[in-house]
Amino acid sequence: MKRPFYLILTLTGLLLLNSCSSAKVLNTWKADNIEEVRDNNLLVIARTNDKAARIVFENEIVDQLTKKGLNATASFTKIPDLNPNQELTEEKKKSFKSMIQNEGFNGVVLTVMKEKEELVKTEIEGAHYEGGTYYGYYPRYYGGLVRYYANPTSYTTLGNYVEEKSTTYTAANYVLETLVFNLDKEDGEELVAVVTARLEEPDNASEAASKYVKAIAKQFN
Repeated sequence: MKRPFYLILTLTGLLLLNSCSSAKVLNTWKADNIEEVRDNNLLVIARTNDKAARIVFENEIVDQLTKKGLNATASFTKIPDLNPNQELTEEKKKSFKSMIQNEGFNGVVLTVMKEKEELVKTEIEGAHYEGGTYYGYYPRYYGGLVRYYANPTSYTTLGNYVEEKSTTYTAANYVLETLVFNLDKEDGEELVAVVTARLEEPDNASEAASKYVKAIAKQFN
């Protein structure tokens, strides 16, 4: 028995975030006629000017869609020079859809980044004393009364003093959105599904992609 296309779509849509990050679905929507796009030839587009991230995301989504029996192709293999930041003139707007259709596609799965929240975090490892056994872990000044008494750290500790350490790093949270369009429909009626998710502090694009897809999938088990 075939699974509903929207279930497959959302399993896929989340294919975009890390082992120590989390992904949360914020919103989903589907059209009543979403099943019509099941047999379409789908072009998967990750709209980003980071070429490496584009390839990772598109491959992840294509892999998941293909496993579910859909016909999907990564756009970087068909339209490698697609510029996500290029402003479309009226003429280019008219030709954009036909360019995709001329490549043999009548459906598009588009993923975009809606928001990015930059973070600066500091992790502090507090100062503490590490215990031990004399001649094994205690410092050598423990070997004599004067040595011990004269040492400036002796009166506050029963072990080795470890200085406080801090590490500052940058991270980011993302809001990603995946949309599905049926190009067989008229302009204004092409959108058949939307999935929006928040991804927290992914380490890299590959883990982000995997986390994104899995998070969406959980919503439709």
